[in-house]
Amino acid sequence: MIYFDAAYIAKCYLNEPGADRVRELAYAADGLASCELARLEFASILKRHVREHHVTRREVTAILKDFEEDEQNGVWQWFGVTSELLERARKAVLDIPSTVFLRSGDALHLACAEEHGFEEVYTNDRHMLKAARHFHLTGVNVLGKNG
Repeated sequence: MIYFDAAYIAKCYLNEPGADRVRELAYAADGLASCELARLEFASILKRHVREHHVTRREVTAILKDFEEDEQNGVWQWFGVTSELLERARKAVLDIPSTVFLRSGDALHLACAEEHGFEEVYTNDRHMLKAARHFHLTGVNVLGKNG
């Protein structure tokens, strides 16, 4: 099983640059996982794509139908946002060097992946990739440096 952040989840459903490589990785995996936060982030990504006229509302409806079918078919395993997870992320944010840029959502993803025993997280977010090691994780970007 591999851990995707919301950016990689979006590439499973949207025709964004690099989506083919992320989908290839997803198809080869024996399961996909993420923090429940990614479900909200994915919805926000879809709204942004509508706002920026990259997809229509009708296309979003079809994407959400595919996404929900995948959820029902067990493609995605969601890990809950608990008080303990939030505390783990909070402590990590306070403990990592101040030179490391880390958004709260990324900290939650990294803490979640660490808590559930993952060794790697898949993302193209450069800040999350750099911060991963502070959570005993390896950040992997199959899209290359500029993903």
